[in-house]
Amino acid sequence: MTTVASRFQGVIPPVVTPRTADGAIDVPSLENVTRHLLDGGVTGLFVNGSSGEVTHLTNGERDTVLRTIVGVNAGQVPVLAGAVEQTTNRVIEEAARAVSLGADGIVATSQYYAISNAEENGRHFRAIAASVDVPVFAYDVPVRTHFKLPTDLLVELGREGVIAGVKDSSGDDVSFRQLVIAAKDIPNFDIFTGHEVVVDGALLGGAQGVVPGLGNVDPAGYRRLYDAAAAGDWAKASAEQDRLADVFNIVYAPKPGRVSGNAAGLGAFKTAMMLMGIIKTNVMSTPMLALDDDETEAIKAVLVRTGLI
Repeated sequence: MTTVASRFQGVIPPVVTPRTADGAIDVPSLENVTRHLLDGGVTGLFVNGSSGEVTHLTNGERDTVLRTIVGVNAGQVPVLAGAVEQTTNRVIEEAARAVSLGADGIVATSQYYAISNAEENGRHFRAIAASVDVPVFAYDVPVRTHFKLPTDLLVELGREGVIAGVKDSSGDDVSFRQLVIAAKDIPNFDIFTGHEVVVDGALLGGAQGVVPGLGNVDPAGYRRLYDAAAAGDWAKASAEQDRLADVFNIVYAPKPGRVSGNAAGLGAFKTAMMLMGIIKTNVMSTPMLALDDDETEAIKAVLVRTGLI
């Protein structure tokens, strides 16, 4: 494991994975997405995360996605890759492959499906970090792993240099703030919020950046928000956050119960990007359903109202 000065701050969207009408990875659309994000001023790219439908991708598809994004990016910003697997050795294998394809850092969750505890997950992250020569970030997402990474464990791993930071998608604002406070004196330890609509508050509290799924739709808006916060212009940051909160209303367009919660949020992002001409279809990974014509029209109304189309 190598300790390096932090390059992982700012706006690092979790890149969506577009598919063709017949369900294959749409490489030209993925190239467009990458250019759209870079043109929007993002400071990094998070590949093969939840918004990328990582658990629905085959190993070959994950490699295609990472290879494509790394190729278009060509070193412009750091690339983080999700090594999302059920248990430690599977994560280590996934991480090695991602690094070989050009990942600058690894993002790993706690174990899932396996029933574990804090001690085992400490050993889990230490083993992952020892296996790769790039920074490792802990991804705290209990809605998917059914395990909330304890604040004291994350701080301990940070002080040891095992992890370089945390991507917090816990939805627990109390523990998020406690983590930021507890980790303030750890050098080059970056904490990112996965929230879309309270980013200004997270940055005010001391977060180093944001990993917003909605950043696929409006990366420039999140960059404006981040820059305003960095400049201490909190009124401007708040105004931009209010606009982005309005854009976030696209996730409420799907009819309740027609699609899963996963397909609703990610499907809304994809549908918006399709309407904006960034990707060709809003097809989801099997078995998720795509949003229908009525839901698409509702999303279009939000995009028009917020000036994105």
